[in-house]
Amino acid sequence: MKLVLLTALGVGGATVIGSVIGFVFKKISHKFSDIVLAFAAGVMLAAAVLGLIIPSVEYGGDLGLVYAVTGIFAGALCLNLIDKLVPHMHKLVGADNESHHNGQLSKVLLFVTAIAIHNLPEGIAAGVGFGSGNTSEAMLIAGGIALQNIPEGMVIIGPMLAAGVSPKKTFLCALATGLVEVIGTLLGYFAVSVASAILPFALAFAGGTMLYVISDEMIPETHAHGSQRGATYALLVGFCVMLISDVLLG
Repeated sequence: MKLVLLTALGVGGATVIGSVIGFVFKKISHKFSDIVLAFAAGVMLAAAVLGLIIPSVEYGGDLGLVYAVTGIFAGALCLNLIDKLVPHMHKLVGADNESHHNGQLSKVLLFVTAIAIHNLPEGIAAGVGFGSGNTSEAMLIAGGIALQNIPEGMVIIGPMLAAGVSPKKTFLCALATGLVEVIGTLLGYFAVSVASAILPFALAFAGGTMLYVISDEMIPETHAHGSQRGATYALLVGFCVMLISDVLLG
């Protein structure tokens, strides 16, 4: 339990680390953030497949494939529904970096709220990973999600400061989005601990949410500023790093 709590704090704290970087380097280039985000996408892609979906098939026994497929689509549809209610990332952040606070504050706050809402299923994915009993895989999954949270924390800062939000309130908003992920991690862990029968479905559900985030948000964002070639290779590097780590620690 102590390890799960520390991991939850680490996953949520990654957003805060990103926000601190955002304060220090207010003019981070799109190319740099795209490369970092693409690398994180590669890590998350490998984590979703190797650490969540494949174990879902294995733990599900004869119905493993049924659990995996239904879980993947359930996770994706859940985030799809959330997206319809609160759009995220590339759908909201676009013009904020070039705009000033006049008329933009509500849009920026919506963007931050969207990040917080999307962080909940990502946190759940990190927590569910511990339900399999494979601590090394669970840590790798959480590490991939935490890595993705760093550039996400970075992009919160600029738009909020430009919209006239004070540095103190901006940091508190970043802290709140990270706290949501801590809560999600603990919820995911306790859910599969209390009802181990749902583990195969929960693993696939978490994998589906991660696949959705990668395809619908991270890849479009990394390909939107002219750095798509570098982003593609960064994704491959991230995937291979995760693959090597999984084999060596497995």
